[in-house]
Amino acid sequence: MIGLGKSISHTKVSISYGWNQEKEAVVVYRQHLSGETPMEITQEFKIIQSQNQKCKRNTLSFVLSPTIEDGRELKSTELKKITERFVQEMGLHEQQAIAFVHRNRSHIHIHLYVNRINFEGNAYKDNYIGKRSQLAAEKVARQLGMTTVREVQQQELNMVKDVRAEIKQIHEQVMSEMGPRDFDQYIIYMKQRDVEVVPSINKHNQLQGFRFEHKRENLKGSHVHRSMSIRKIAEQIGFDQREVQQIVNDNSMYLLGKTVRVSSNLAMALAKKVIKLTVKKSIGLGM
Repeated sequence: MIGLGKSISHTKVSISYGWNQEKEAVVVYRQHLSGETPMEITQEFKIIQSQNQKCKRNTLSFVLSPTIEDGRELKSTELKKITERFVQEMGLHEQQAIAFVHRNRSHIHIHLYVNRINFEGNAYKDNYIGKRSQLAAEKVARQLGMTTVREVQQQELNMVKDVRAEIKQIHEQVMSEMGPRDFDQYIIYMKQRDVEVVPSINKHNQLQGFRFEHKRENLKGSHVHRSMSIRKIAEQIGFDQREVQQIVNDNSMYLLGKTVRVSSNLAMALAKKVIKLTVKKSIGLGM
C-alpha cells in the first residue's frame, strides 16, 4: 500500500471530488462530523478552522492506495480499518475527518480529508508530511498483512531485472546467429524477437543511443547492460568497411530511411573499427 499526503486550502473542492458519485464514492470513515454533503462537511471544518486565521492550508489530504491484488479482496469494513489505523499512526485521531473509497477503477483507493486545526485551535504540524504518510501507510500495511510499498518496489525491480536479462539474451542471439551488417538490420532482427529498438535522436538530429522496449519496460541501452551502449553495439555489428569509412568522414549515417548525425563517441568507436579492419586486412595480405 502507498500513502500520499499534503496540506491544502481548497477544502470544499477536494471533499466534493472525494464524494464524486461518478467515481462510485462511498464513505468508509468519518470522525467528529455529522454533515451529509460536501457543503455541510466543509462548513463544519470551517467552524473549527475559524479559530486559527494564520493557517491557510488548513486541511490535510491523504490518498491510500492498496495494490490491485490487495484491493480486490478489501470490503468496506476492512477499508475502514485501514483508514482508522492510518489516522492513529499519523496522530490525527482527535481531528475532524472523513474518508471515501473510489471503486470506479480496478485500482481502488481511499481519499481521506482531515481538519488540520484541532478543537483547541492548534494547527497540526505538516513537516515532511509526504514522507510520514508513506511510512504510516507502510506500517499499517504490515500490521494488516498487506503488500507494502517496499515490497511493490522490490517486485518492480525484480521484474525489470528479468526483462533486462531477456533483452540482453535476445541481443546476444541476434549478434551471434543473425550477424547484422548495420543498425537497420539489428533493429529489424530485434523486433522479430519482440524487442523494439528505438533510436534516441536529440534536437540537433544527432543519434545519441538506443532505448529497448520489451514487456512494457522501456530501458536505455546502457541500463540493460553496460555492453549495450550504442558504442558497444556498433563495435559488435559487422559494418561494411567502406560504409564505416563514409560514416566517419561525413559524421552522419543512414538510419531507418533518414540521415542522422552521429555523436563523437559513436564516430570514435567506428573510427577504431576502421583501423582494426584495415590492420586485420593488412595482416591477411602479409603486409
